[in-house]
Amino acid sequence: MRTVLTARWLGLFVAALALAAIMVFLGRWQLDRYELRTTMNDRIAAGESGEAVPVASVLPRPEGGAGTVGARTPDDAAWQRVSVTGVYDSTRELLVRNRTGQGQAGFEVITPLVQADGTAVLIDRGWIPASPKGPTVAPAVPAAPTGTVTVIGRVHPSESGGTDTLTVDGRTEIRRIVTGPIARYLNQYAVYDAYLLAVDGTPGVTAAPVAVPTQNAWQNAAYVVQWWLFAGLTLVGFVYLLRKEIKQPSSAQPDRVEGSQEAAPVP
Repeated sequence: MRTVLTARWLGLFVAALALAAIMVFLGRWQLDRYELRTTMNDRIAAGESGEAVPVASVLPRPEGGAGTVGARTPDDAAWQRVSVTGVYDSTRELLVRNRTGQGQAGFEVITPLVQADGTAVLIDRGWIPASPKGPTVAPAVPAAPTGTVTVIGRVHPSESGGTDTLTVDGRTEIRRIVTGPIARYLNQYAVYDAYLLAVDGTPGVTAAPVAVPTQNAWQNAAYVVQWWLFAGLTLVGFVYLLRKEIKQPSSAQPDRVEGSQEAAPVP
């Protein structure tokens, strides 16, 4: 008991508890990430098939004038399959640069689809490769169909950051798909606060539709086990060292020097 109550072992005990608590917290954080990613994967799977619902039943309709964006996209709207009917405005088409597809860098094609009420939904028509002639030459973009079309797509929330707009060979390029700055740049209609990833078979989709990425939730589950296992091992290691210290044989009695003789009593 005296060993446990020494300043050294009390300090080690507090340090072990603190380390274990931190590891338990990290495990809990990874568990939250696992649950979040699992929920997202369930939404992605649910939207892979089934009948599409009208976009206005999932996303808030923009109520402002030209150049404005609608209310924030609800979290549970991400990756849902929706339909929207309108006319492609190819004159306001945008290319999103530095997007990877088919193992190489290229562009995603964003074309506004203008509905009968005058509002627009940004449609990601898919990925295209960069021009083989270099970055100063615009790529060949498949033309969007004319007339009224019905697009089926997966809801993608607005990205963050800036659009960083520039013009290359007569075509407008942006870096990120951010609905607010895009709406102000186009300044022709109110825009929904999300864009749609057009699914294969939709009018105007390119040869390489943008795939919906799934989340690696099991990686987070492995981290949960790892952190909680480390927390347990930290406490077990402290107990092991303490027991070893307690069981260490006492060395209070000095050994007799071999070969020494006791002094004879004086007569």
